Amino acid sequence: MTITITAFERSPDGGKGLARDTRVRWALEEVGQPYQVRLVSFRAMKEPAHLALHPFGQIPTYEEGDLALFETGAIVFHIAERHAGLLPDDANARARAITWMFAALNTVEPPILELATAMLLEGDKPWHAERLPLVKDRVRGRLNPLSVRLGDADWLDGAFSAGDLLMVSVLLRLRSSGILDEYKNLAAYVARGEARPAYKRAFDAQLAVNTGKPSPG
Repeated sequence: MTITITAFERSPDGGKGLARDTRVRWALEEVGQPYQVRLVSFRAMKEPAHLALHPFGQIPTYEEGDLALFETGAIVFHIAERHAGLLPDDANARARAITWMFAALNTVEPPILELATAMLLEGDKPWHAERLPLVKDRVRGRLNPLSVRLGDADWLDGAFSAGDLLMVSVLLRLRSSGILDEYKNLAAYVARGEARPAYKRAFDAQLAVNTGKPSPG
C-alpha cells in the first residue's frame, strides 16, 4: 500500500526543514519506505477534505490503505513500530527510545516554540524586551539537563533511534536564536543528525517543494 503524507504547498520556513512534514519524511527515509506527498495550501488545510484527516487543520497527515493518522509524534511512532530501523529490538532499550520521543515533544519543544513565537510575532509588544530573556532562560532550563545527559555520546541512548530523530528536529528550531551554540555537545549532536543520509534526502525533498527545483537523487 502506498504511503501518502501531506505537506505545505509553500512552507512558512521557505524549505529550511522546520516544517513538521520533514520529521515524517526523515522517518520514512530512515526505514527505507517510499512515499508520496500531497501538497496542500493554507486554504485547503481548513476545508472539509483535509479536516477529515486532521481535525485541527494542520500538516502533516499520513495515509496508508484505510489508516489515516495526524500528529507528527504519532506518525513517527507508527513508522518506527512498523518498520525496522528506528526502535531497538531490546524491550528496555525500546522503551527508553520511546521515552525520548515523548521528552522531545512534551518537555523540550514547548519552550522552544514559545521562544519562536516571542521572536517572530511579539517583537512589537511593549513588554517584549523584558519577556524575551525569561523565555530564553526557560529554554536553557531544558537544554542544561539534556546537555548533561548526552555528555560526549553520539546519541541519547546507544544507537540512533526515533528519540534522536525527534530531538534533533526539535533542537533545529533553535539555530536562528544562537542558544544552541551555547551547548557544544548539543550543536554537534544536531549536526550528526543533519549529516545522516536519510535526513539529507528528507531535507532536500522539502526544500525542492519550496524552490521549485528537483531534489538531488
